Amino acid sequence: MSSNLARQATKHVRPILSTSREEARRNVLRLYKSWHKQLLKIIQLHYLPISIKMGRDKIKEMFVRNRDVTDIRVIDMLVTKGRMELEESVKGWKQKSHVMMSRST
Repeated sequence: MSSNLARQATKHVRPILSTSREEARRNVLRLYKSWHKQLLKIIQLHYLPISIKMGRDKIKEMFVRNRDVTDIRVIDMLVTKGRMELEESVKGWKQKSHVMMSRST
């Protein structure tokens, strides 16, 4: 009974941003490129003691960490959180310790 109810509930759930896996993939790639474009600005703004290569490696690591996620709604949620992190980092709303902490976790 409960598994039937769960199946019905998941059929009626609407996507957050993406309507297909391909669209979710495009959103992830767009976010990945945005992080790379803003990396130098983030490093200079927060006076981070890292090189561009170290920053790029960390960005890649953070994205690779979630590569096994297949649920479109979870992917959309992660993309939204990534955009918020990027905006906070670029606009200087985070302090250096916050940026370095998000780098290491």
